[in-house]
Amino acid sequence: MTKEYDPYENVVAVMEEAMDKGNIDKKMFEIIKNPQRETKVYLPVEMDDGTIRVFEGYRVQHSNIRGPFKGGIRFHKNVSLNEVKALATWMSLKCAVVNIPFGGAKGGIKVDPATLSERELCRLTRRYTYAIEPIIGADTDIPAPDVNTNTQTMAWVLDTYSMLHGKPCPGVVTGKPIELGGSKGRNSATGRGVVISTKLLLQEYGETLEGTKVAIQGMGNVGGNAAMIFYHRDAIVVAVSDVSGGVYKADGLDIEEVNAFLDGGKRLLKEYQAEGVEHISNEEILTCACDVLVPAALENQINAEVAKRLQCKYIVEAANGPTTKEADDVIEERGIVLIPDIFANSGGVIVSYFEWVQNIQELTWGRDTVKEKLEEILSAAFAEILETTRKYNLTFRMGAYIVALKRLIHTEEIKGLFP
Repeated sequence: MTKEYDPYENVVAVMEEAMDKGNIDKKMFEIIKNPQRETKVYLPVEMDDGTIRVFEGYRVQHSNIRGPFKGGIRFHKNVSLNEVKALATWMSLKCAVVNIPFGGAKGGIKVDPATLSERELCRLTRRYTYAIEPIIGADTDIPAPDVNTNTQTMAWVLDTYSMLHGKPCPGVVTGKPIELGGSKGRNSATGRGVVISTKLLLQEYGETLEGTKVAIQGMGNVGGNAAMIFYHRDAIVVAVSDVSGGVYKADGLDIEEVNAFLDGGKRLLKEYQAEGVEHISNEEILTCACDVLVPAALENQINAEVAKRLQCKYIVEAANGPTTKEADDVIEERGIVLIPDIFANSGGVIVSYFEWVQNIQELTWGRDTVKEKLEEILSAAFAEILETTRKYNLTFRMGAYIVALKRLIHTEEIKGLFP
Protein backbone atom coordinates (compact mmCIF):
# COMPACT_ATOMS: atom_id res chain seq x y z
CA MET A 1 0.00 0.00 0.00
CA THR A 2 1.40 3.43 -1.02
CA LYS A 3 1.99 5.76 1.90
CA GLU A 4 -0.12 8.91 1.77
CA TYR A 5 1.87 12.03 0.95
CA ASP A 6 2.53 14.25 3.97
CA PRO A 7 3.90 17.69 3.03
CA TYR A 8 5.35 18.36 6.48
CA GLU A 9 7.24 15.04 6.52
CA ASN A 10 8.46 15.89 3.02
CA VAL A 11 9.91 19.29 3.94
CA VAL A 12 11.52 17.91 7.11
CA ALA A 13 13.15 15.09 5.10
CA VAL A 14 14.57 17.60 2.61
CA MET A 15 15.87 19.78 5.47
CA GLU A 16 17.55 16.78 7.10
CA GLU A 17 19.25 15.87 3.82
CA ALA A 18 20.46 19.46 3.37
CA MET A 19 21.79 19.53 6.94
CA ASP A 20 23.86 16.40 6.20
CA LYS A 21 25.11 17.47 2.78
CA GLY A 22 25.92 20.99 3.95
CA ASN A 23 27.78 19.69 7.04
CA ILE A 24 25.64 21.93 9.25
CA ASP A 25 25.81 21.50 13.05
CA LYS A 26 22.54 19.85 14.10
CA LYS A 27 22.48 21.18 17.66
CA MET A 28 19.79 23.78 16.86
CA PHE A 29 17.96 21.75 14.22
CA GLU A 30 15.19 20.54 16.53
CA ILE A 31 14.22 24.18 17.04
CA ILE A 32 14.14 24.87 13.30
CA LYS A 33 12.29 21.63 12.53
CA ASN A 34 9.35 22.29 14.85
CA PRO A 35 6.89 25.20 14.62
CA GLN A 36 6.82 27.61 17.55
CA ARG A 37 3.02 27.72 17.70
CA GLU A 38 0.10 25.84 16.11
CA THR A 39 -3.33 27.43 16.49
CA LYS A 40 -6.57 25.70 15.55
CA VAL A 41 -9.83 27.65 15.60
CA TYR A 42 -13.48 26.85 15.00
CA LEU A 43 -15.43 29.49 13.14
CA PRO A 44 -19.25 29.66 13.43
CA VAL A 45 -20.74 31.59 10.51
CA GLU A 46 -24.35 32.45 9.73
CA MET A 47 -25.06 31.53 6.12
CA ASP A 48 -27.30 33.49 3.77
CA ASP A 49 -30.19 31.06 4.37
CA GLY A 50 -30.03 31.60 8.15
CA THR A 51 -28.32 28.29 9.00
CA ILE A 52 -25.11 28.11 11.05
CA ARG A 53 -21.99 26.34 9.78
CA VAL A 54 -18.81 25.84 11.76
CA PHE A 55 -15.57 25.95 9.77
CA GLU A 56 -12.12 24.77 10.83
CA GLY A 57 -9.20 27.18 10.59
CA TYR A 58 -5.48 27.19 11.37
CA ARG A 59 -2.57 29.56 11.90
CA VAL A 60 0.86 28.00 12.27
CA GLN A 61 3.78 30.21 13.29
CA HIS A 62 6.98 28.37 12.43
CA SER A 63 9.83 30.74 13.31
CA ASN A 64 10.32 34.40 14.18
CA ILE A 65 14.04 34.34 14.97
CA ARG A 66 14.79 36.59 11.97
CA GLY A 67 11.77 38.88 12.23
CA PRO A 68 7.97 38.87 12.53
CA PHE A 69 6.09 35.79 11.34
CA LYS A 70 4.98 36.16 7.71
CA GLY A 71 2.73 34.01 5.55
CA GLY A 72 -0.46 33.79 3.55
CA ILE A 73 -3.97 32.58 4.29
CA ARG A 74 -5.51 29.98 1.98
CA PHE A 75 -9.12 28.89 1.60
CA HIS A 76 -9.31 25.30 0.31
CA LYS A 77 -11.46 22.26 0.98
CA ASN A 78 -8.38 20.08 1.61
CA VAL A 79 -6.57 22.36 4.06
CA SER A 80 -5.05 20.35 6.93
CA LEU A 81 -2.82 21.09 9.89
CA ASN A 82 0.19 19.27 8.42
CA GLU A 83 -0.20 21.12 5.13
CA VAL A 84 -0.22 24.46 6.95
CA LYS A 85 2.80 23.36 9.05
CA ALA A 86 4.70 22.55 5.87
CA LEU A 87 3.74 25.84 4.26
CA ALA A 88 4.84 27.77 7.36
CA THR A 89 8.18 25.94 7.33
CA TRP A 90 8.70 26.72 3.64
CA MET A 91 8.00 30.39 4.43
CA SER A 92 10.79 30.47 7.04
CA LEU A 93 13.17 28.93 4.51
CA LYS A 94 11.97 31.27 1.76
CA CYS A 95 12.52 34.44 3.80
CA ALA A 96 15.94 33.17 4.89
CA VAL A 97 17.15 32.23 1.42
CA VAL A 98 16.38 35.72 0.01
CA ASN A 99 17.61 37.32 3.26
CA ILE A 100 14.61 39.44 4.23
CA PRO A 101 13.87 40.03 7.96
CA PHE A 102 10.77 37.86 8.32
CA GLY A 103 10.04 34.49 9.83
CA GLY A 104 7.59 31.93 8.50
CA ALA A 105 3.89 31.40 9.17
CA LYS A 106 0.82 30.22 7.28
CA GLY A 107 -2.93 30.14 7.76
CA GLY A 108 -5.83 28.30 6.24
CA ILE A 109 -9.53 27.58 6.44
CA LYS A 110 -11.00 24.27 5.40
CA VAL A 111 -13.64 25.46 2.93
CA ASP A 112 -14.49 25.35 -0.74
CA PRO A 113 -14.89 29.09 -1.40
CA ALA A 114 -16.74 28.42 -4.66
CA THR A 115 -19.71 27.18 -2.59
CA LEU A 116 -20.01 30.41 -0.57
CA SER A 117 -21.44 33.77 -1.56
CA GLU A 118 -19.33 36.91 -1.24
CA ARG A 119 -21.24 37.89 1.90
CA GLU A 120 -20.57 34.47 3.43
CA LEU A 121 -16.87 34.69 2.53
CA CYS A 122 -16.74 38.12 4.14
CA ARG A 123 -18.30 36.84 7.38
CA LEU A 124 -15.99 33.80 7.41
CA THR A 125 -12.89 35.97 6.87
CA ARG A 126 -13.90 38.41 9.58
CA ARG A 127 -14.61 35.58 12.05
CA TYR A 128 -11.24 34.00 11.30
CA THR A 129 -9.50 37.36 11.77
CA TYR A 130 -11.27 37.81 15.11
CA ALA A 131 -10.15 34.31 16.18
CA ILE A 132 -6.45 34.84 15.37
CA GLU A 133 -6.32 38.57 16.27
CA PRO A 134 -4.39 37.96 19.53
CA ILE A 135 -1.45 36.45 17.67
CA ILE A 136 -1.18 38.69 14.56
CA GLY A 137 0.03 42.28 14.17
CA ALA A 138 2.45 44.49 12.23
CA ASP A 139 5.34 43.56 14.53
CA THR A 140 4.30 39.98 15.34
CA ASP A 141 2.64 38.12 12.42
CA ILE A 142 1.63 39.61 9.07
CA PRO A 143 -0.79 37.57 6.88
CA ALA A 144 -1.12 37.85 3.09
CA PRO A 145 -3.12 36.26 0.24
CA ASP A 146 -2.59 32.66 -0.83
CA VAL A 147 -4.68 30.05 -2.67
CA ASN A 148 -8.27 31.28 -3.20
CA THR A 149 -7.71 34.54 -1.32
CA ASN A 150 -7.00 37.97 -2.79
CA THR A 151 -6.84 41.73 -2.16
CA GLN A 152 -10.51 41.78 -1.15
CA THR A 153 -9.90 39.08 1.46
CA MET A 154 -7.00 41.09 2.85
CA ALA A 155 -9.17 44.22 2.96
CA TRP A 156 -11.63 42.33 5.20
CA VAL A 157 -8.79 41.11 7.43
CA LEU A 158 -7.38 44.64 7.70
CA ASP A 159 -10.75 46.24 8.47
CA THR A 160 -11.66 43.64 11.10
CA TYR A 161 -8.29 43.96 12.85
CA SER A 162 -8.39 47.77 12.67
CA MET A 163 -11.92 47.88 14.13
CA LEU A 164 -10.79 45.69 17.04
CA HIS A 165 -7.87 48.05 17.70
CA GLY A 166 -9.80 51.29 17.18
CA LYS A 167 -7.43 52.71 14.57
CA PRO A 168 -6.13 51.98 11.04
CA CYS A 169 -3.46 49.25 11.19
CA PRO A 170 -2.24 48.90 7.58
CA GLY A 171 0.94 47.02 8.54
CA VAL A 172 -0.99 44.01 9.87
CA VAL A 173 -1.49 42.52 6.41
CA THR A 174 0.10 42.70 2.95
CA GLY A 175 -1.35 42.05 -0.48
CA LYS A 176 -4.17 44.50 0.29
CA PRO A 177 -5.68 47.02 -2.16
CA ILE A 178 -3.44 49.98 -3.03
CA GLU A 179 -6.17 52.31 -1.73
CA LEU A 180 -5.72 50.77 1.74
CA GLY A 181 -1.93 50.91 1.76
CA GLY A 182 -1.06 48.10 -0.62
CA SER A 183 2.10 48.20 -2.72
CA LYS A 184 2.24 48.77 -6.44
CA GLY A 185 3.46 45.60 -8.12
CA ARG A 186 2.38 43.28 -5.28
CA ASN A 187 -0.40 41.49 -7.19
CA SER A 188 1.97 40.30 -9.94
CA ALA A 189 5.05 39.94 -7.71
CA THR A 190 5.12 36.14 -7.30
CA GLY A 191 4.59 35.56 -11.01
CA ARG A 192 7.20 38.19 -11.86
CA GLY A 193 9.64 36.52 -9.48
CA VAL A 194 9.08 33.20 -11.27
CA VAL A 195 9.99 34.83 -14.59
CA ILE A 196 13.08 36.52 -13.10
CA SER A 197 14.15 33.18 -11.58
CA THR A 198 13.75 31.52 -14.98
CA LYS A 199 15.77 34.25 -16.66
CA LEU A 200 18.60 33.90 -14.12
CA LEU A 201 18.62 30.12 -14.59
CA LEU A 202 18.67 30.30 -18.38
CA GLN A 203 21.53 32.79 -18.31
CA GLU A 204 23.66 30.20 -16.50
CA TYR A 205 23.14 27.86 -19.43
CA GLY A 206 23.71 30.49 -22.12
CA GLU A 207 20.02 30.76 -23.00
CA THR A 208 17.42 33.53 -22.99
CA LEU A 209 13.70 33.81 -22.35
CA GLU A 210 13.09 34.73 -25.98
CA GLY A 211 11.95 31.64 -27.86
CA THR A 212 11.98 29.39 -24.78
CA LYS A 213 8.98 27.05 -24.65
CA VAL A 214 7.15 27.25 -21.31
CA ALA A 215 4.32 25.13 -19.87
CA ILE A 216 2.46 26.40 -16.79
CA GLN A 217 0.24 24.26 -14.56
CA GLY A 218 -2.18 26.62 -12.82
CA MET A 219 -3.66 29.92 -14.03
CA GLY A 220 -4.40 31.52 -10.67
CA ASN A 221 -2.71 34.70 -9.54
CA VAL A 222 0.81 33.26 -9.75
CA GLY A 223 0.50 31.18 -12.92
CA GLY A 224 -1.67 33.73 -14.72
CA ASN A 225 0.70 36.62 -14.05
CA ALA A 226 3.75 34.50 -14.89
CA ALA A 227 2.14 33.42 -18.18
CA MET A 228 1.46 37.03 -19.17
CA ILE A 229 4.97 38.22 -18.25
CA PHE A 230 6.59 35.28 -20.09
CA TYR A 231 4.43 36.10 -23.12
CA HIS A 232 5.41 39.77 -23.07
CA ARG A 233 9.08 38.82 -22.79
CA ASP A 234 8.81 36.74 -25.98
CA ALA A 235 8.86 33.30 -24.41
CA ILE A 236 6.58 30.77 -26.16
CA VAL A 237 3.90 29.66 -23.70
CA VAL A 238 2.87 26.30 -25.18
CA ALA A 239 0.50 25.13 -22.42
CA VAL A 240 -1.49 26.42 -19.45
CA SER A 241 -4.08 24.82 -17.18
CA ASP A 242 -6.65 25.47 -14.47
CA VAL A 243 -8.87 23.22 -12.32
CA SER A 244 -10.83 22.15 -15.41
CA GLY A 245 -7.82 20.96 -17.41
CA GLY A 246 -5.28 22.40 -19.81
CA VAL A 247 -4.75 23.69 -23.33
CA TYR A 248 -1.70 23.06 -25.50
CA LYS A 249 -0.41 24.62 -28.72
CA ALA A 250 3.07 23.68 -29.93
CA ASP A 251 3.83 27.04 -31.55
CA GLY A 252 2.51 29.05 -28.62
CA LEU A 253 -0.77 30.27 -27.10
CA ASP A 254 -2.02 33.83 -27.30
CA ILE A 255 -1.92 34.47 -23.55
CA GLU A 256 -3.62 37.84 -23.79
CA GLU A 257 -6.53 36.16 -25.56
CA VAL A 258 -6.59 33.30 -23.01
CA ASN A 259 -6.62 35.73 -20.06
CA ALA A 260 -9.35 37.81 -21.67
CA PHE A 261 -11.41 34.65 -22.13
CA LEU A 262 -10.92 33.50 -18.53
CA ASP A 263 -12.04 36.96 -17.36
CA GLY A 264 -10.61 36.71 -13.86
CA GLY A 265 -11.92 33.20 -13.22
CA LYS A 266 -15.44 33.69 -14.59
CA ARG A 267 -14.75 31.06 -17.24
CA LEU A 268 -12.72 27.83 -17.32
CA LEU A 269 -10.14 26.63 -19.82
CA LYS A 270 -12.23 23.58 -20.74
CA GLU A 271 -14.52 26.05 -22.55
CA TYR A 272 -11.70 27.78 -24.45
CA GLN A 273 -11.53 27.14 -28.17
CA ALA A 274 -9.04 28.49 -30.70
CA GLU A 275 -7.40 27.29 -33.90
CA GLY A 276 -4.65 24.73 -33.28
CA VAL A 277 -5.39 24.44 -29.55
CA GLU A 278 -5.52 20.94 -28.04
CA HIS A 279 -7.23 20.18 -24.74
CA ILE A 280 -5.15 18.12 -22.31
CA SER A 281 -5.34 17.03 -18.66
CA ASN A 282 -3.50 18.65 -15.75
CA GLU A 283 -1.14 15.67 -15.60
CA GLU A 284 -0.49 15.85 -19.35
CA ILE A 285 0.55 19.48 -18.97
CA LEU A 286 3.30 18.34 -16.62
CA THR A 287 4.59 15.83 -19.13
CA CYS A 288 4.15 17.82 -22.35
CA ALA A 289 7.10 18.79 -24.56
CA CYS A 290 8.60 22.09 -23.37
CA ASP A 291 11.86 23.69 -22.28
CA VAL A 292 10.66 25.07 -18.93
CA LEU A 293 7.92 23.51 -16.80
CA VAL A 294 6.30 25.82 -14.22
CA PRO A 295 4.11 23.96 -11.70
CA ALA A 296 1.98 26.78 -10.25
CA ALA A 297 -0.92 24.89 -8.68
CA LEU A 298 -0.74 22.96 -5.38
CA GLU A 299 1.79 20.72 -3.64
CA ASN A 300 2.42 17.05 -4.54
CA GLN A 301 1.92 17.42 -8.30
CA ILE A 302 5.19 15.89 -9.54
CA ASN A 303 5.70 12.49 -7.92
CA ALA A 304 8.22 9.84 -8.94
CA GLU A 305 5.97 8.36 -11.65
CA VAL A 306 5.28 11.76 -13.22
CA ALA A 307 8.99 12.63 -12.98
CA LYS A 308 9.85 9.62 -15.17
CA ARG A 309 7.68 11.03 -17.98
CA LEU A 310 8.78 14.68 -17.91
CA GLN A 311 9.89 16.12 -21.26
CA CYS A 312 11.30 19.43 -20.00
CA LYS A 313 14.90 20.61 -19.51
CA TYR A 314 14.14 22.85 -16.56
CA ILE A 315 11.56 23.06 -13.75
CA VAL A 316 10.83 26.34 -11.97
CA GLU A 317 8.58 25.74 -8.97
CA ALA A 318 5.98 28.50 -8.75
CA ALA A 319 3.80 26.56 -6.28
CA ASN A 320 4.82 25.57 -2.77
CA GLY A 321 6.02 21.97 -2.58
CA PRO A 322 4.87 20.76 -6.02
CA THR A 323 7.61 18.11 -6.20
CA THR A 324 7.99 15.17 -3.82
CA LYS A 325 11.36 14.13 -2.43
CA GLU A 326 11.13 10.84 -4.37
CA ALA A 327 10.54 12.80 -7.58
CA ASP A 328 13.59 14.97 -6.83
CA ASP A 329 15.78 11.86 -7.00
CA VAL A 330 14.36 10.89 -10.41
CA ILE A 331 14.70 14.46 -11.71
CA GLU A 332 18.33 14.62 -10.63
CA GLU A 333 19.09 11.23 -12.22
CA ARG A 334 17.55 12.40 -15.50
CA GLY A 335 19.62 15.60 -15.53
CA ILE A 336 16.63 17.94 -15.38
CA VAL A 337 17.56 21.18 -13.63
CA LEU A 338 15.10 22.33 -10.95
CA ILE A 339 14.84 25.74 -9.28
CA PRO A 340 13.10 25.19 -5.92
CA ASP A 341 9.98 26.90 -4.63
CA ILE A 342 11.70 28.58 -1.68
CA PHE A 343 13.56 30.73 -4.21
CA ALA A 344 11.44 30.67 -7.37
CA ASN A 345 8.18 31.86 -5.80
CA SER A 346 9.71 34.23 -3.24
CA GLY A 347 8.76 37.31 -5.26
CA GLY A 348 5.46 37.56 -3.39
CA VAL A 349 6.99 37.69 0.08
CA ILE A 350 9.76 40.02 -1.09
CA VAL A 351 7.25 42.58 -2.35
CA SER A 352 5.14 41.94 0.76
CA TYR A 353 8.24 43.01 2.68
CA PHE A 354 8.38 46.16 0.54
CA GLU A 355 4.69 46.80 1.29
CA TRP A 356 5.25 46.34 5.03
CA VAL A 357 8.23 48.72 4.96
CA GLN A 358 6.18 51.34 3.13
CA ASN A 359 3.36 50.97 5.67
CA ILE A 360 5.49 51.31 8.80
CA GLN A 361 7.44 54.23 7.30
CA GLU A 362 4.31 55.80 5.78
CA LEU A 363 5.91 55.94 2.33
CA THR A 364 4.77 55.01 -1.18
CA TRP A 365 7.13 53.57 -3.79
CA GLY A 366 6.59 53.66 -7.55
CA ARG A 367 6.08 50.45 -9.55
CA ASP A 368 9.50 50.76 -11.22
CA THR A 369 11.21 51.02 -7.83
CA VAL A 370 9.43 47.86 -6.66
CA LYS A 371 10.42 45.95 -9.81
CA GLU A 372 14.05 47.05 -9.59
CA LYS A 373 14.38 46.16 -5.91
CA LEU A 374 12.71 42.77 -6.51
CA GLU A 375 15.16 41.86 -9.27
CA GLU A 376 18.09 43.10 -7.18
CA ILE A 377 17.19 40.86 -4.22
CA LEU A 378 16.49 37.81 -6.39
CA SER A 379 19.74 38.25 -8.33
CA ALA A 380 21.78 38.46 -5.11
CA ALA A 381 20.03 35.39 -3.65
CA PHE A 382 20.50 33.40 -6.86
CA ALA A 383 24.22 34.19 -6.89
CA GLU A 384 24.52 32.88 -3.31
CA ILE A 385 22.55 29.70 -4.15
CA LEU A 386 24.69 29.16 -7.26
CA GLU A 387 27.91 29.53 -5.27
CA THR A 388 26.70 27.01 -2.66
CA THR A 389 25.45 24.58 -5.31
CA ARG A 390 28.87 24.61 -7.00
CA LYS A 391 30.79 24.39 -3.71
CA TYR A 392 29.03 21.21 -2.62
CA ASN A 393 28.28 19.87 -6.15
CA LEU A 394 24.58 19.56 -5.35
CA THR A 395 21.21 20.39 -6.88
CA PHE A 396 19.76 23.89 -6.72
CA ARG A 397 17.24 22.67 -4.13
CA MET A 398 19.97 21.45 -1.83
CA GLY A 399 21.95 24.65 -2.43
CA ALA A 400 18.96 26.83 -1.55
CA TYR A 401 18.12 24.80 1.55
CA ILE A 402 21.74 24.93 2.76
CA VAL A 403 21.80 28.73 2.36
CA ALA A 404 18.50 29.10 4.24
CA LEU A 405 19.31 26.61 7.00
CA LYS A 406 22.76 28.05 7.67
CA ARG A 407 21.19 31.48 8.06
CA LEU A 408 18.47 30.18 10.40
CA ILE A 409 20.83 28.00 12.45
CA HIS A 410 23.39 30.80 12.81
CA THR A 411 20.68 33.16 14.06
CA GLU A 412 19.55 30.59 16.62
CA GLU A 413 23.15 30.11 17.79
CA ILE A 414 23.89 33.79 18.32
CA LYS A 415 20.50 34.40 19.94
CA GLY A 416 20.78 31.47 22.34
CA LEU A 417 17.95 29.85 24.29
CA PHE A 418 15.57 31.51 26.74
CA PRO A 419 15.61 31.10 29.70
